[in-house]
Amino acid sequence: MSDASVLNESLQEPVARAPVPAQLQAAPLPAATLSKILLGLLAASAVLALATVLVLWQKVSGMQEQLARQSADAMAQSLEARTLARQAQETVRDTAARLALNETRVAEVALQRSQLEELMQSLSRSRDENLVVDIEAAVRLALQQAEVTGNVQPLLAALKAGDLRIARAAQPRLAPLQRAMQRDIDRLQAGATAESGETLRKLDDLVRMVDGLPPLNAVATPGAGLNPWQAEPMPNDAPWWQRVLLMVRNEARSLLRVGRIDRPEAVLLSPDQTFFLRENLKLQLLNARLALLSRQFDTARNELATVSASLNRYFDPASRRVQAAATLLQQLQAQIKTSEPPRIDETLAALTTAAAGR
Repeated sequence: MSDASVLNESLQEPVARAPVPAQLQAAPLPAATLSKILLGLLAASAVLALATVLVLWQKVSGMQEQLARQSADAMAQSLEARTLARQAQETVRDTAARLALNETRVAEVALQRSQLEELMQSLSRSRDENLVVDIEAAVRLALQQAEVTGNVQPLLAALKAGDLRIARAAQPRLAPLQRAMQRDIDRLQAGATAESGETLRKLDDLVRMVDGLPPLNAVATPGAGLNPWQAEPMPNDAPWWQRVLLMVRNEARSLLRVGRIDRPEAVLLSPDQTFFLRENLKLQLLNARLALLSRQFDTARNELATVSASLNRYFDPASRRVQAAATLLQQLQAQIKTSEPPRIDETLAALTTAAAGR
C-alpha cells in the first residue's frame, strides 16, 4: 500500500465521520458544492501525496548516492586489494625464487664444505700415516742397531725424536703412541742409568783394588793376621844363651819355610810377572767395562769369568781384600746375567695400532 492511499483514507475518514448539523440535514447541500469540496480534498490529497513522494524520492536518491559512493569505495578498495594481492603474489614468487636460489647455494656450500672436510681429513690421515711410517722405520732401525751393538742410546734418540715430531704434529689420534713412547723412554733411561751406573762403579772399585790384592807368593800373608814368619821379639831380661837361641831360630825361620803348595804356578811367579798379572787384570776389567757400555753382555761375562779365574788362582783367598774383590766380582756377574736386551713392546704395539688407523 502506498503512502498516498493511506493519506487519502486518513482524510476521507474524518469527512465521513463528521456529524452533520441539524440545519444541514434539514437542508442538503447542493451538488456543485459537494463536488468542489471533494475536488479540494482530492487536490490536497494529491499535493500531500506528491510532497510525500518527493520526500521519499529524495531519500531514495540519497540512499542511491550513498550506495553508489559505497560501491565506488568498495570497488576502489577491491582494486587496491587486488593490486596488493598481486604485489604480494609477486613478492611471494620473488621470495620463493630467492629462497630456492639461497637453498641451492647453501646446498652447494654444504657440498663444498663436506668435500673440503673430506679432503682435509684425507690430507691429515695421509700426513699422520706418513708420520707413523717414518717413526716406525726409525724406531725399528734403532732397535735393530741396539740389539746388534747392545747400546740403547740410538734407540733412545729415535724414541725422543719421534716423541718430538708427534708433539709438533698436535694430532689427538697419535696421543696413545706418544704416551707409549714416553713410557718406553723412561724405562730405558731408568734401566740404563741404574744398572749401568752401579755396574760401572763396581768395576772401577775392582780396578782400584787390584793393586792391593796380595798374591800367593808373597812373603807376608795379610789374611792370617800376624805374619807367622816374622821374627819373635827379644825379651830384655832374657839370659844371654836364650837370646842366642832366639837369634838363631829367627835366622833359620827367615831362611826356610815349610808349607803346602796347591798351585805351583802361583808360587813360582816372579815380581815382574806379578806386576804384569795385575796389569792384565786391569785390562780385562776395563774391557768388561767397555763391553758393558757397548751393551755387549757376552763379552763382559767372558772377561769377568777370566778375572775371577785369575783371582782364585794367583791371589791369597785368605786375604780380606781378595775376599772383598771376589764378592764384588760375583755381584757383577749376577747383575750382568739378569740384564736383558732393550724392549719397546708398548711403542711397537702403539705404532701398529696407529698404522691401522684406529
